[in-house]
Amino acid sequence: MEKQRATADTIHQNNKEQWIVYILICADGKTYTGCTSNLVSRLDRHNKGQVSFTSSRLPVKLKTYITFDDKYKAYNFEKYLKSGSGRAFMKKRLV
Repeated sequence: MEKQRATADTIHQNNKEQWIVYILICADGKTYTGCTSNLVSRLDRHNKGQVSFTSSRLPVKLKTYITFDDKYKAYNFEKYLKSGSGRAFMKKRLV
């Protein structure tokens, strides 16, 4: 697992597919955690109001993202961040 600060230019540095777990901060201060293989496209969908959770909380700001080479590890990490202990970890270490 490699933690990186949010710069969209660094997401696809090589040709292999990467999976990205990302954290957004919404206009109302709530956080949104998601997973995607195309962060630029997914952020565009969030900011156009096409994602139900964030559509009423615009604008959203990308706080951080973590890249994975393995899809299942990425989705498991996303699931962890949405758990009680994962939310505590996220608030202390990632947000």
